[in-house]
Amino acid sequence: MPVDLASVITQAEFGELVGVSQQTVSQLVAAGVLADGAPALLWLRAYLARLREQAAGRSQALAAERAALARSQREGQEIKNAVARREFASVAVLGHVLGIASASVSDRMDALRGDLRRRCPDLNEAALSVVEGALADARAEWVRATSSLVVAGLAELPNEDDAELADEDADLPDDPIDL
Repeated sequence: MPVDLASVITQAEFGELVGVSQQTVSQLVAAGVLADGAPALLWLRAYLARLREQAAGRSQALAAERAALARSQREGQEIKNAVARREFASVAVLGHVLGIASASVSDRMDALRGDLRRRCPDLNEAALSVVEGALADARAEWVRATSSLVVAGLAELPNEDDAELADEDADLPDDPIDL
């Protein structure tokens, strides 16, 4: 089909000329690649320039993807470096350490009644009961707050890390730590 490149043509005619759909031409006009109402020659030049840019890897979408990939790689490397410097640890390891620390504090709380009897022999049973009640309340609040922090932290993890967490959990001891 002969086309007068100096005249304005429809989107459908231009699509047929270059082998794309009218919808694709409409998207190119909407994106500002093709100037609406311009002659066919200008559309053809703009379209070919866009194809050259894409082929050379200089399209905006490709540049954005490359930038996102580079950013992701940089962040990943920063995390690896922080782990190597022992500045970061996995959630599983932190949870395990928190469990050990909690068990230690809990053991000290359990021994406090006997320790108070030994150090303060004049302390009556009612006072010891009040101290035990306050310790039980503090322990319950500690467990509740710690549990909610762990749940909130795990909820923020992306789903793709679930497999990594399962692998890291496999390296932990099997004995659970009771609070």
